[in-house]
Amino acid sequence: MDQQQILERAHRFCSPFRISDGAGFRLAQVDPGNTLHLDPSDKQQATAALQEGVDILAELQERLYAQDRWAVLLIFQAMDAAGKDGTIKHVMSGVNPQGCQVCAFKTPTAIDLDHDYLWRCQRELPERGRIGIFNRSYYEETLVVRVHPELLQRQKIPAPLIGKEIWRERFHDIRHFEEYLGRNGIIVRKFFLHVSRKEQKKRFLERLDHPEKNWKFSAADVRERAFWDDYMVAYEEMIQHTATPTSPWYVVPADHKWFTRLVVAAALIDTLIELKLKYPTLSDEARQQLEQARRELEAED
Repeated sequence: MDQQQILERAHRFCSPFRISDGAGFRLAQVDPGNTLHLDPSDKQQATAALQEGVDILAELQERLYAQDRWAVLLIFQAMDAAGKDGTIKHVMSGVNPQGCQVCAFKTPTAIDLDHDYLWRCQRELPERGRIGIFNRSYYEETLVVRVHPELLQRQKIPAPLIGKEIWRERFHDIRHFEEYLGRNGIIVRKFFLHVSRKEQKKRFLERLDHPEKNWKFSAADVRERAFWDDYMVAYEEMIQHTATPTSPWYVVPADHKWFTRLVVAAALIDTLIELKLKYPTLSDEARQQLEQARRELEAED
């Protein structure tokens, strides 16, 4: 399969879930259980397809690293138990760790709160030639902080700056920040893993039922379920206001973990192929130096 065929296949697979213009977007339009044309029970097919994608990604990532011009930033947002960690682990399993950096953002520290809300994320932006992954991000400032506005009071923002339009202002700032990144060669792709409330409950119970998974469970996760509808409104408006052609959102069905991983892999393949990545071309002088090195090595006893 040549690169054009790979691109067309990846594009067909991820494009149904790509939101490049959020105007009119409704979260209800996306079925968390959707698997397109694939049989949800055919795990063997899914495993083979993901492995193929992982192999393709390994080659593309090597070109990205060697060319050392572009960087890619992948942002993952989701409700708890939607499968962010597993998706990152499986999709990036074939990528050279040297060319990939992952940052999971937790509750802001005291130092974080002494800076603007973009500060801690800016510090973790990927270098050229690398794929950066944000497990949660500055978008938390339009999600959990919006659902729990008391958190806003801890951010030491001057009172006159906290008004009715603060969320729209943050959407505005984020759009322009991502435009800035794009103009500097950092390609932004954003993934909302859309899990249903029913599936989340099932996964929480699995964490309780299996001792080896108990560490993943937090009582706070259950408390947050009481705010499910508020979160869905916040996610919907976040996508409506920050999905752009250059920094699109992928609203990925997440009730079937294997399908989530396939869509994310396809979106990343689609992105990297469109960059037309190539290995560096050596100058005539550099080639002469290589030939001289060859002669010297072959002349050794």
